[in-house]
Amino acid sequence: MAQFKTIDDMDLDGKVVLTRVDLNVPVEDGRVTDATRIEKIVPTIRDIQQKGGIPVLLAHFDRPKGQRVDRMSLKQVVPALEQALGQDVVFADDCIGGPAKRAVAALQPGDVALLENTRFHAGEEANDPTFAASMAALGGAYVNDAFSAAHRAHASTEGLARLLPAGAGRLMEAELKALDAALGTPQRPVMAVVGGAKVSTKLDLLTNLIEKVDHLVIGGGMANTFLAARGIEIGTSLAERDMADTARAIMDKADARGCAIHLPLDIVVARQFKAGAESQVLPVDQCPADAMILDAGPDTVAAIEGAMEACRTLIWNGPLGAFEIEPFDRATNAAAQAAARLTREEQLVSVAGGGDTVAALNRAGVAGDFTFISTAGGAFLEWMEGKDLPGVSVLLE
Repeated sequence: MAQFKTIDDMDLDGKVVLTRVDLNVPVEDGRVTDATRIEKIVPTIRDIQQKGGIPVLLAHFDRPKGQRVDRMSLKQVVPALEQALGQDVVFADDCIGGPAKRAVAALQPGDVALLENTRFHAGEEANDPTFAASMAALGGAYVNDAFSAAHRAHASTEGLARLLPAGAGRLMEAELKALDAALGTPQRPVMAVVGGAKVSTKLDLLTNLIEKVDHLVIGGGMANTFLAARGIEIGTSLAERDMADTARAIMDKADARGCAIHLPLDIVVARQFKAGAESQVLPVDQCPADAMILDAGPDTVAAIEGAMEACRTLIWNGPLGAFEIEPFDRATNAAAQAAARLTREEQLVSVAGGGDTVAALNRAGVAGDFTFISTAGGAFLEWMEGKDLPGVSVLLE
């Protein structure tokens, strides 16, 4: 990965530092119900203050589509932000114009300010140069700490970085280093675990990964599509049977590239998709016509663990089965626990991301043992697909 500036490389003393953060947190009845994303930006805010800068936070909330929508105001995030920081936060009723200028002009060293939802202006998502310049006029430096929004070329994620001295915040820095360790310049062999319901939504991901990794484990409903493409009967299982030719093309390409694809060797089947449904473990080619595959079996997990033991880097996106419902979470839990053990033993660098993945690893009780877990969602997926992330690229230029 090309070099990118961080807070350490920037002169922030006495400067107002426009700091793009992710405050798109769950809110109910005007109160934040999960402050995880807020807590993750605290180190960046503290380090800016340590270097003599005054952090002025920029963020979006929900999708107001360029209109002022009261229930999408960032004002409701202020109490949780103040709690995480342990200090008062100045709130400005707009991110440009008079309210923003007055709030910023009154700031003293040690203060923190939050400006109103950038998406209240259509110029944000349009990456309008005039809107970006209006924000840039408020500060003397720009720090981006919102990797989760880096796949969007918006005014506050990309435009500002072209107008002010720019660098990555601590969370962005950690994400970029972890992602580079996973796919940029990884220790080999590399294994990717990719699960989920549909091949069609992860085509770009699979196509990119077979160029980059040595082992590709395919799980969830996606695996059923690949099994069907191999002529294996899958009963009433969730699958995209019209994607058979695509699945075969991916397998052929992987074969040509020397990337080993791992599909289920045995399966857990049931006739109902509900908690505690009667289930059985069968060889992969013996799924009854009236049953559905809901998880990989123990032989599959053993094979994955064996391959994982020989690898040095793991990247994980998606569960191996219907992990939300017992007992169809067993393969995901067992493979995740193996990855966690190898990571603790310093045999493996493990990077995971995506909403279902984070939920699955939390459920397996191993999230804290992985080398890095990205909470970035769409940006993490687009990075895995090999796509350009505008909010990152502009920091590398």
